[in-house]
Amino acid sequence: MRTICLILALLFVTPAFAAEQKAKIPEGNYVDISPVALPIVADGVLVNYVFVNLRLNLSPRSDMTKLREKEPYFRDALVRTAYRQPFTRPDSYTKIDEKALTTRMMAEAARIAGPGVVVSVEIQGEPQPKRVSGLPRPHAAPPPRALIP
Repeated sequence: MRTICLILALLFVTPAFAAEQKAKIPEGNYVDISPVALPIVADGVLVNYVFVNLRLNLSPRSDMTKLREKEPYFRDALVRTAYRQPFTRPDSYTKIDEKALTTRMMAEAARIAGPGVVVSVEIQGEPQPKRVSGLPRPHAAPPPRALIP
């Protein structure tokens, strides 16, 4: 009798547990990278950090579960490339060069996951600077040079 009650209890609990587990896994074929603070460097001096959320969109044929386990490797690659050559914009120390970030992250993602696995890199939301005031003035773009006749 106890065995039958235990089996019936498990039959009712298992679908609820499975539904709860399924709700935790987001839909879509992508890998979200945990928020990362990227350095902003001016004249060799660290002047700010900008916090960024990234999403790596995967090809339909990729194994999403396997690639989500590699999220720490993607994050580490992003941080390393940002410190090697910061994504600093010459006109603002509160924003990042988004084109450079996506280009370099695509190269790093191909190195980690293989070519063609990551199809695009999206910056989720607006990157948030740590500081917005008390920063040095950004360098203005130099005026175009006049051609000598």
